Amino acid sequence: MGVSAWQEEGREGSTGIQGKVALITGGTGDLGRWVVGRFLEAGAEVHVPVFSPEEVDRLGAHLQGRLGDIHLHQDADLTDADAVEAVFEAVRARGGRLPEILLNLAGGFAMAPLEKTDAGMWDRMWELNASTAFLCSRAAFPGMRERGWGRIVNVSAFPALELGSPGLVAYGAAKAAVLNLTRTLAREGVGDGITVNAVLPSIIDTPGNRKAMPDEDPGDWLDPAEIADVLLFLSSPAARIVNGSAITLTLG
Repeated sequence: MGVSAWQEEGREGSTGIQGKVALITGGTGDLGRWVVGRFLEAGAEVHVPVFSPEEVDRLGAHLQGRLGDIHLHQDADLTDADAVEAVFEAVRARGGRLPEILLNLAGGFAMAPLEKTDAGMWDRMWELNASTAFLCSRAAFPGMRERGWGRIVNVSAFPALELGSPGLVAYGAAKAAVLNLTRTLAREGVGDGITVNAVLPSIIDTPGNRKAMPDEDPGDWLDPAEIADVLLFLSSPAARIVNGSAITLTLG
């Protein structure tokens, strides 16, 4: 029986993404930093949009000397269509190729009951979670179609699968939109070698979550390094039969 590219994952690049162009939005976040590191280890050409110098400092500290191995795109407001197009053109300008892998990790969280959810919170949750995934996917699709190969992985959330989560009016609606976008694009990419999937993690063990929930037991929280491994698999040639899936990640 033959050995798959994923089963051979033990050498750099053996996952099948060595040399592939990967754009990782939200790559400076608590999860994104682990994903960026994992894709570097796998030999991908990694591009990360950034919006502030502080983000770069945090990413550099995490990568421990490998910051120079990735391509940073400064002042990238991914809620703005023109800014997104500029990022994709900058990726093309560096090596002549548009991203073959797009990881939509950019997002935001806010919690409030309906009466305290103002229009600003609603718009912000939609922009950070749904619009960023839409705009980046729209920019990525033409190049993937032309190449006949592409991987898009979105980050949704548990409330997207539920009938409703009190206190998550804006956030839950935006993440449900991400899930619907995922399934729609998966059908649009059929026949072009493009797969589009979503992961729905429960609570991730990050410094931010530990600070926000100091009284909670993090024993069942998710290790961001393990989530990064899932994203790496979904981005690999070995995952070509996984398409339009909503993959729940949980220990509970």
